Amino acid sequence: MAETVENVEATSRIDAAIGTTAASAGRSRPVGRRREDHIVGASSATRAVIQAAAAAARTDLPVLVSGPAGSDKELVARAVHAWGPRAEGAFELVSCAGIPEALQRRELFGCAESVYPALPGEYVGALDRTAGGTLVLDGAEQLRGDAFADLVRALTARGYRREGSAAQRPLAARLVLLCDGPLGARPGLADLHHHEIRLTPLRERPEDVLALAAHYLAAFAEEAGFTPIGFTAEARAHLLAEPWHGDVRELRERIRQAVRLAGRGAIGAEALLLARDGDPVPSFKEAKRAFETRYVESLLRRCGGNISRAARLARKDRKDFYDVIRRTGVNPEDFRSA
Repeated sequence: MAETVENVEATSRIDAAIGTTAASAGRSRPVGRRREDHIVGASSATRAVIQAAAAAARTDLPVLVSGPAGSDKELVARAVHAWGPRAEGAFELVSCAGIPEALQRRELFGCAESVYPALPGEYVGALDRTAGGTLVLDGAEQLRGDAFADLVRALTARGYRREGSAAQRPLAARLVLLCDGPLGARPGLADLHHHEIRLTPLRERPEDVLALAAHYLAAFAEEAGFTPIGFTAEARAHLLAEPWHGDVRELRERIRQAVRLAGRGAIGAEALLLARDGDPVPSFKEAKRAFETRYVESLLRRCGGNISRAARLARKDRKDFYDVIRRTGVNPEDFRSA
């Protein structure tokens, strides 16, 4: 049975708890020594994820964290670990995608000698290695059925056996499962009392984008040894217009690269466009046109296709703004409500 928090987001680096309670966290909760180690955001969803992680940390129940790739699910796991009584214990993240299916039970539970002819020695599993701490299984949906069922039984019985051994071992690790989507009807999951936190994409909480961007800019400028100037108005508009398909991870890396490109100057829209990983570097004209298109689309979307309202928001004469629309090829009718 899950204690579920719907539609919340993990937004930035979480490494260790400091002082304040979740209820007093507000827009930024410091959770580590580095500037990056804060949960940052302007939305109620950001506060909700702090509260959800803090509530989970106060118990010893397993936690299921689901959300799209790039939504920083690992950071929620770190918060649960850091804000609870196991903070001084081991914290280990195991990628299920990196374990051959035939060895998944060995990795989790360990095994006695000679169970696997190709790997004849005794093996200490992840549950033993993290006794007294937290074990995080990333990509838990990739566990095969029998391994997942055995894990649920271990959580229910608070004990397990190594492969090839009859001795019962106590379960002393805290489990956090990370997956890209709900685990659904996995055997035994419905009857397992656990916390569940579902993370939604950054694109669905645009009010957090500028707060996160400013936070990462300050963090990366500090790493580089200078005081940041900030973003230009065009850059802020660009940040808000981006769909952020790569979620928070993409935003963070784009800001990191833009800081390198812009140096000590203000971050402009061109630096953000050039910071696209893997994309060919556009010409200045192409970058400007791409920005204009995103900017116009963003304003028209916000104004329901009303050109006059969009022009006022852009602080441009309506005729001049209409010329920009024609230059981009954007059709205002596409944004008007039926």
